[in-house]
Amino acid sequence: MSANTPMQRMCWCALDNGQPIRILVTDDHSLFRAGLRRLLETEPDMCVIGEAPDGQTALGLVENLRPDLLLLDVAMPGVPGLEVLRRVMAETWHPRVILVTAAIHPSQVIRALQLGAHGIVMKESTSRVLFDGIRCVLSGGYWVGESAIENVAETIRIIFTTLAKTPSGESHELTERELEIALAIVEGLSNRDIAAKFTISERTVKNHLTRIFDKLGVSSRLELGLFAIDRGFVKSPQ
Repeated sequence: MSANTPMQRMCWCALDNGQPIRILVTDDHSLFRAGLRRLLETEPDMCVIGEAPDGQTALGLVENLRPDLLLLDVAMPGVPGLEVLRRVMAETWHPRVILVTAAIHPSQVIRALQLGAHGIVMKESTSRVLFDGIRCVLSGGYWVGESAIENVAETIRIIFTTLAKTPSGESHELTERELEIALAIVEGLSNRDIAAKFTISERTVKNHLTRIFDKLGVSSRLELGLFAIDRGFVKSPQ
């Protein structure tokens, strides 16, 4: 595909203190893509380097262009958005991903975060929300809706404003103490806080977390919290 085609455009914007954020826009509506590109390029620290009308094209452009950020719709023709996300995040190198969508079920939010997305922005949001979300995600944070997310508990609370789950009693073979620690993680407690709560050492907390991660197949506190809520074996924080 040549650099002059609609799917791959070159731009030369740059900041005095560094390079702009290189963004790939993926959406099946050409008018939305074009409008989003024009909007993003009003910001001096952002540059759209490519557009994709479907999931398969998006996967190819991510590999070829290596953008810093992928803006990805959920309802994509061919390869659905969450499957694009899964494949992208399975690669050794991958961009940060923000889902930009007209509608998304809270369970899909949980799944997207589990797969590795760092943000979800609704299409009805203001341009400022989108810009702030992009900068938050590129600085290493999480963004859901209209807010930066600082910890697992806050993420879970936002999801549960629209999704209520009842604990199923399923423990996934965790011990009683491991279940207690999983709940403490959902509540946003640090290892030190957990150690104090259960009168154990921080080393013991770390050992418990290692076993929990191994049993559940997760690799971070965020994934653990989301897994526990999604599978319904701990209650949501009040």
